[in-house]
Amino acid sequence: MEAAGHMTAAALRAVALLGVADHLAGGPRAVAELAELTGSNELYLRRLLRFLASREIFREEEDGRFGLTPYAEVLRGDSPKSIRAGVLTSTSELWWQSASDLVEAIRHGEPAFDRRYGQPFFGYLAENPSVGTMFNEGMATFAAGDTDAITSSYDFPESGVLVDVGGGLGGVLLAVLRTRPDLRGVLFDHEKVLAGNVLGQLGADDRWAAVPGDFFESVPAGDFYMLKNILHDWNDDQCVRILENCLRAMRPGGKLLVIEAVLPPGNEPHLGKTMDMIMLLLLPGQERTMAEFEPVFSRAGLRVNRVITTASPLALIELEAGS
Repeated sequence: MEAAGHMTAAALRAVALLGVADHLAGGPRAVAELAELTGSNELYLRRLLRFLASREIFREEEDGRFGLTPYAEVLRGDSPKSIRAGVLTSTSELWWQSASDLVEAIRHGEPAFDRRYGQPFFGYLAENPSVGTMFNEGMATFAAGDTDAITSSYDFPESGVLVDVGGGLGGVLLAVLRTRPDLRGVLFDHEKVLAGNVLGQLGADDRWAAVPGDFFESVPAGDFYMLKNILHDWNDDQCVRILENCLRAMRPGGKLLVIEAVLPPGNEPHLGKTMDMIMLLLLPGQERTMAEFEPVFSRAGLRVNRVITTASPLALIELEAGS
């Protein structure tokens, strides 16, 4: 029942808030025990877990205990591949309320969030630091799932300066720097975002810098630029401005790597088509086909060298100067 799909999201939020997966790290437990550990009603918790088990999130044993599945494992807060923060972000009230206004977004051609909350999404996050922190952590958990696919699919430069534009907490940049010991990195984002960056884990503070700024104004100088899931936040004119700033700051012979979903044409399913609906709710941007990307790149003075598919839903679009 597609029309009841919101119940899966609601159930995921509930178990994430209760920390059920954390209590199952040592193996299956009885519902009565889980209810006591989570401060829950035993009957209601059993019904919740039964529902999620029918979707391969948790597993009901023959004796009635519940245990983890690979899908439930990543709901643990201490899992190396945890998406708990991402689940809490994407099932928050901000997203629910915006989704309820989808028809108004369609009618008026503007993000549902702006109409509901009276201001743009990122402006709201800036004014509400706790919500902004949750969002940044949530996006970082989702980004972590793509990191291996990105680093294994692209031959990043051996040396020079790699600028991660709008790079958030820096998880992808950290992974790249670990594979390229002579490469230096610049993490460029808003100051409040950079405060939580993870680049200290590199153990070589002389190889990276966290630089605050606004990519609509300018970006730091560098040899190579990486923009992961940045352009899909913005409309075409805004994307051109970001890319022009990168090209202006890029040293001769530099390249730019846009990491985004590239939507397939026609009726083919793709996670990017779901993400496009989320963009429609929250932001002025969109997911794009290559036919929709190409005029944006051309207007910015960039040309496509190649497009690399990855094991994730994201593609790697390599660009350089020239129309």
